[in-house]
Amino acid sequence: MRNWIISSVLSLGLFTGAANAAERFIVLQSTTSTQNSGLLDAILPGFEAETGIDVRVVAVGTGQAIRNAANGDGDVLLVHSKAAEDKFVADGWGVERQDVMYNDFVLVGPVDDPAGIGGGDDVLAALQKIAATHSVFASRGDDSGTHKAELRLWKEAGVDVSGASDWYRETGSGMGANLNIAAGMGAYTLTDRATWIAFGNKGGLKILVEGDARLFNQYGVILVNPKMHPKTRAGAGQMFIDWLTGEDGQAAIANYRLNGQQLFYPNSKK
Repeated sequence: MRNWIISSVLSLGLFTGAANAAERFIVLQSTTSTQNSGLLDAILPGFEAETGIDVRVVAVGTGQAIRNAANGDGDVLLVHSKAAEDKFVADGWGVERQDVMYNDFVLVGPVDDPAGIGGGDDVLAALQKIAATHSVFASRGDDSGTHKAELRLWKEAGVDVSGASDWYRETGSGMGANLNIAAGMGAYTLTDRATWIAFGNKGGLKILVEGDARLFNQYGVILVNPKMHPKTRAGAGQMFIDWLTGEDGQAAIANYRLNGQQLFYPNSKK
């Protein structure tokens, strides 16, 4: 696979490890969680100072980021829905998916906890109680990585939310905005831990369920395929991927703290 990547980049007159003069920036299609958590603001200056390559971030939900990248509106994809990422590569839009880092999801809700799920570590049992009590749940409803994970968990819990409009509310919002809405409605919601730690308007919300292995949240990085989109800045994009999955990028991710807490855990296999 690696040889295929190199040959693809070489075929466009570029080379891995350096970028030509026209490649002094890349467009990174990424998720709202990497932006809202402050991670990208913290780590990208290190890459930019080392290489002189500017990283222009488009922070949207994972589903939209993947669609943008498939349309050629980006050079590198950094998202968190492995099944969708694998399909992106299998369909020919991306070149090799690599693990970058992980954290976890948490189920948050109002302090008075009308569904009685607080302190649990079984997310499926918690969702079943929320559904049984018709307690308000705020879903992002935006095809993001978090939304995809949430829908998977409802399915595993045996709950059909498609006709549950009396208590299941789709906000169509990014993670930070969805948390604001949940706080305003006194609703339960699923969030990645990094965004929760960075979120300043927790109001009457708190973490109620955490620690379930089903809440594991893996992030991956993919180069947009230059054979599909010849204008892809493949040389600079591969340099960024090599940095992010290499020693310097992984250390930058590990060293990022907010309020004394580590938000992401590097796990590149490189």
